[in-house]
Amino acid sequence: MADHNTIDIEMQDWLIIPPELHDGVTTKPLGKRQLRNWSLVLQSRQIPWRAEQSPRGWQLLVPADRFSDACRELRSYEELNRNWPPPLPVPRPQQENTVATIWVLIALGLFHILTQQRLALFGHFPVDWYAIGNADAGKILDGEWWRLITALTLHSGGVHLAGNIVVGGIFINRLCRDLGSGLGWSLVLASGLLGNLANAFVQSPDHQSIGASTAVFGAVGLLAAINMQRYRFHLRKRWLLPVAAALGLLALLGVGGEHTDIGAHLFGFCFGIGLGIVTGYLVGRFGSLSSTANRAIVMVSVCTLLLCWMLALQA
Repeated sequence: MADHNTIDIEMQDWLIIPPELHDGVTTKPLGKRQLRNWSLVLQSRQIPWRAEQSPRGWQLLVPADRFSDACRELRSYEELNRNWPPPLPVPRPQQENTVATIWVLIALGLFHILTQQRLALFGHFPVDWYAIGNADAGKILDGEWWRLITALTLHSGGVHLAGNIVVGGIFINRLCRDLGSGLGWSLVLASGLLGNLANAFVQSPDHQSIGASTAVFGAVGLLAAINMQRYRFHLRKRWLLPVAAALGLLALLGVGGEHTDIGAHLFGFCFGIGLGIVTGYLVGRFGSLSSTANRAIVMVSVCTLLLCWMLALQA
């Protein structure tokens, strides 16, 4: 056990760094985060240090002859990091679109019921919706581009449809609240279209697939990219979104039917991320679209979808 004189000598050789970084002796303890950051600063500047735990908390000590240097380096560090990380961005006004999103998902379900009926249209009796609308890789590359979109509206069964409606509804509703229904849904449609196109290039010519899950994966990528870009300085505080996205992806992979295509899903997700990065930058710089612009985009998207099915029925 060290005697009293030894302790006195030791305390003369080492001085406590005061949390206020003013010269002088202090007994006020440091917080654990401050202790960790300051010790890393001192270590990077090759200033010896040691930490001691007193009855009141942790204290950081340096040799007496390096006390002034240590305080100077730490003051410089605190000045440079005074406003870091930046404050959270001001939340954008959310656009209520739950009703619109629900109606779109209902329409998707009603169309699935329609495809199960024996109908006569444009010389088809009955209409084989799956034959004329699936994402047939060979036919897409031969010019039947409308299949990139019509395939997104077809489902192999109730479980496949329900999975896309439930999981897709969560992410798409969140996306549209942020961007507006017109821009949100058009980007979801675009990511699904691009996902099917990329898949057609890498698959064999006889490859076929159907399902809105390619577009739903795109919505997950869009939402993740936009939020991670917006909160890039605060990702540790925004951990819930990546976790939710991962769970959504897992759910989609788990409910796929025999006609679903994992490759198309992953391509949709990747294009969603790319479109989300571009959209996040443009919205951050120029602001959100007006209600009029969103309504115009909705009409363009609906007309594009109807045109694709008209072309499919007449091909």
